[in-house]
Amino acid sequence: MASYTSLGDQALKAFNASNYSDAITYYTQALELNPEVPDYYLKRSTSYQRSGQYELALHDAELAVVLANKRGKREMIGSAQMRRGIALHLLGRYGDAGFCFDAAEKRVGEKEKNMLAIWRKKLELALEKLDEDDVNREVTILEFPQVEIPKPKQVQKAEVDKEAEEFSLPSPPPESAPISTVAPPAPSASSAPIGVVTPANKIRHEWYQTGTHVVMSLFVKGVPKDKAVVEITDKNISISFPLPTGADFTFDIDPLWDSIIPAESKYNILSTKVELKLLKATPGKKWAALEGAPEVIVKPTENQTTESASGGPAYPTSSKKGAKDWDKLARDLAAKKKDKGTTKEEVEEAGLDYDSDEGDPVNAFFKKLYKDADEDTRRAMMKSYIESNGTALSTNWAEVGRGKVATSPPEGMTAKKWGE
Repeated sequence: MASYTSLGDQALKAFNASNYSDAITYYTQALELNPEVPDYYLKRSTSYQRSGQYELALHDAELAVVLANKRGKREMIGSAQMRRGIALHLLGRYGDAGFCFDAAEKRVGEKEKNMLAIWRKKLELALEKLDEDDVNREVTILEFPQVEIPKPKQVQKAEVDKEAEEFSLPSPPPESAPISTVAPPAPSASSAPIGVVTPANKIRHEWYQTGTHVVMSLFVKGVPKDKAVVEITDKNISISFPLPTGADFTFDIDPLWDSIIPAESKYNILSTKVELKLLKATPGKKWAALEGAPEVIVKPTENQTTESASGGPAYPTSSKKGAKDWDKLARDLAAKKKDKGTTKEEVEEAGLDYDSDEGDPVNAFFKKLYKDADEDTRRAMMKSYIESNGTALSTNWAEVGRGKVATSPPEGMTAKKWGE
């Protein structure tokens, strides 16, 4: 029998691939075994929301709030409150949604502040359309909901019971009730459905990339151009539009795999889809997915270089050969210097002056890399070098920023504390 952690890993893989149906299935199976993992509820809530199942998204977000609070995870409380607010907004409970956004603001992490700001703007626009005494302005919830955490093996049953209650069939008519044999009148042209005709659970998206752009298509028929809202920031995207039921459908990606340039990105609402053409902030960099995920950091030994499946990060360069993987180039320079010295061609290919006074071309390389790098790359270089006691150097802030960088001595050597 699979463990809850292995099921959680399968769920995360499906989630990152935007396969929300499978993600829901795997997270449900994992939560049957261990129903006290707040991150599972949080991601299943997001999967429900992106599948148009807003009541279930709200229920999971509330469970995530309670469990994150129980564990004292401040940023996760903020994330869960934001997801709770999004679900409430999509259900039309705007007063409650604003209350949750306020609660999220106090705790949410930096990477989610852009998305929270987008939803606050949407809330403002929604409230402008309501009367001052509209019941949907009222706040009817507590900061920490009073929900019961399921026991093992009860999560799926609770979900099925909830769906059965919401979608129960009406009672049959009495036997004495006459049955009409007259066919209903054919709908007139004026009564034909206007707007979105694709069921919420059938809406899907696909994407592809070029060296300069990422193109994402949300396949849904009949999106009204005058009522759709598309938000594009440097780190996330959001698309929302009304459904025939009166609720709003929202699709969002936060964060994107890498940064984009909003001013140079555009969208187009067509009869069968909504298409976004996003300009990459780093031309030539290959995205491994549409939604953000950590890259694998490469730690070379003294005698070999191991490259990750996705390769190291590539940065802009004036070289005619295009963008470079600076991590690999640095390792190659160091290895060649040790074995037989670095040639003039190799040094100049790195963008350095072979005849300069800087001495060691490897040191000169790192000086130039640090000087020309962006802020995240500099932070990654400083943090990895200091925390590893000079045994590792990385330019990948997405990975380095996640935790402390361990000491990684050369092969055949052992790291020891001072005085040992």
